[in-house]
Amino acid sequence: MSLTRSEQDIITSIWAKVSSQANAIGTEALERLFASHPQTKTYFPHFDLRPGSAQLRVHGSKVVAAVGDAVRSLDNIAGALARLSELHAYVLRVDPVNFKLLSHCLLVTVAARFPADFTAEAHEAWDKFLSIVSSVLTAKYR
Repeated sequence: MSLTRSEQDIITSIWAKVSSQANAIGTEALERLFASHPQTKTYFPHFDLRPGSAQLRVHGSKVVAAVGDAVRSLDNIAGALARLSELHAYVLRVDPVNFKLLSHCLLVTVAARFPADFTAEAHEAWDKFLSIVSSVLTAKYR
């Protein structure tokens, strides 16, 4: 699956806005993930998972930074996220379904923050993009 030029333009356009609020968006997406899918908390036994905690903010920043790496490499998302894919598959051994859950939470967070920009076409492009990101992050599991 690859992104069309139009989809890439939509993603980069919205990313310009997301990146200015990256830390808050990453934190909110993780808070949404843990509230909606409490089973995902098992991978963070050493974290303070209360909303707005310093550890959630730091990890949320890392999540959005990785998405930013993918946005800057839309023609080579697999290359941009290769190291992260290996880390999650071989070291952290995160259940692959969690990437889909986090992608959905990130999609909802971005849509809620930028409702005027998140048209049906934007939703489709971002959903496709985040599906590619999730697929790349789970590729090493196969």
